[in-house]
Amino acid sequence: MTWSSFTDLLFNILYTQTGLFHLHYKLAIMWAIALFFIYLAVVKKYEPLLLLPIGFGIFIVNFPLVPLMGFDDHGKRELFNIFYHYGIEWEVIPCIIFLGLGAMTDFGPLIANPKTMIIGAGAQLGVFITFLGVLLFGFTMKEAASVAIIGGADGPTTIYLTAKLAPHLLGANALAAYSYMAMVPLIQPPIMRLMTNKKERQIRMKQLRPVSKLEKIFFPLIVSAVIAILIPAVTPLMGMFMFGNFMRESGVVDRLAGSAQGSLMNIVTIFLGISVGATMQADKFLTAKPMLIFTFGLLDFAVCTVGGILTVKIMNLFLKDKLNPLIGSAGVSAVPMAARVSQMVGQQEDPNNFLLMHSIGPNLAGVIGSASAAGMLIAMFG
Repeated sequence: MTWSSFTDLLFNILYTQTGLFHLHYKLAIMWAIALFFIYLAVVKKYEPLLLLPIGFGIFIVNFPLVPLMGFDDHGKRELFNIFYHYGIEWEVIPCIIFLGLGAMTDFGPLIANPKTMIIGAGAQLGVFITFLGVLLFGFTMKEAASVAIIGGADGPTTIYLTAKLAPHLLGANALAAYSYMAMVPLIQPPIMRLMTNKKERQIRMKQLRPVSKLEKIFFPLIVSAVIAILIPAVTPLMGMFMFGNFMRESGVVDRLAGSAQGSLMNIVTIFLGISVGATMQADKFLTAKPMLIFTFGLLDFAVCTVGGILTVKIMNLFLKDKLNPLIGSAGVSAVPMAARVSQMVGQQEDPNNFLLMHSIGPNLAGVIGSASAAGMLIAMFG
């Protein structure tokens, strides 16, 4: 072998088998984005269970020639592509996460004060306003529907709907949803103070009544039946959510309920985060629509917060026992962070006012409300 042929071979190996000659500035931008979300997870501890694997997924997939999200020479899916295809495209992971969430959830506050279901519905205002607004910026109906659901602040529902209607926007939509969920303590308090006066923020609510075991057992069965009849498109999500809760409340399958909310939840969270992050490849993400999605997602979330507070204010016109409007902000589906923010802002006005349990009701109603809104959008555009 001559020196010339050896150098040609060496160059060919370096060019085809390494990423040295395929680096470009867009990849560096994605590394910076990845490191930003890793920073939020590790340093700021904002939703670390999701933002850390998402951030790492963004980072590792944005190196040239890495065999992660494509197909090999034999047409077989590469590693992250397998996670994405069977977990996200087949809609398995969001449903399993809802199973785990159901096994963690105590619906007692919602059952004790069923009026808060109205707040959860009112907090979906931003979803439908954003849907109309997004259409003005060149989004298709299906894309607009997938972006609009971000305001509900429910990551699995956002992923479920986007995978059905606009899978090419999955990375941007999911990242926006989880980012704004993580920043609830920063986004909501200014809106809450703007929408309420001091007297309203100091309203004390009556203690919730005790909820019987029988009520808790029948609740997931009743909700499942209502959802299945009225909004069948979202039954896979809500059915699993209520099944997880039914296991919890039945008291006879503690091992199953424990697995659903423990090891199983942890496993699918890893696959969810890494799969979502891996969809954010530079050539797909650094375009106009994903950039607009983050702007619309923030506005969407803000309007949903406003919608929940306005709903409480309207309800108070007809109620003898007034509700504190701060609990309306918990009508978005960021459980339990939004409820904690309601408690925090309330105690800044009155340290002896305890709103947490009153806020959990609208917070759980928001989960049902955002899933119902997603079901309506799937029925219209799916």
